[in-house]
Amino acid sequence: QVQLVESGGGSVQAGGSLRLSCTASADVYCMAWFRQAPGKERERVATITRLGTTGYADSVEGRFTISKDNAKETLYLEMNSLEPEDTAMYYCAANTYSSLRPQAYRYWGQGTQVTVSG
Repeated sequence: QVQLVESGGGSVQAGGSLRLSCTASADVYCMAWFRQAPGKERERVATITRLGTTGYADSVEGRFTISKDNAKETLYLEMNSLEPEDTAMYYCAANTYSSLRPQAYRYWGQGTQVTVSG
């Protein structure tokens, strides 16, 4: 069992920045950020594997950066040029293989709210 604990959400004006963090209780091959806005399906934001391979949703490419400190087992999501459309609950997820589908992920954090106004 892997526990994931997120932090770093909050409210920000459009154009601003936030950094999310997620600490894992154990090493896993793939970690990812998903988000879910009210009335919408959960969608993948970004993924990173233990090898450092990253992937991003088209909507955040060039604005968000996913990274991982393997020594601390901590995942980060640096979010810049935030837009109101980025408002959602953001979830950290982990799995033994990489996938775009939230259904594939075995471990989930509790979520952290990001609200962008403007």
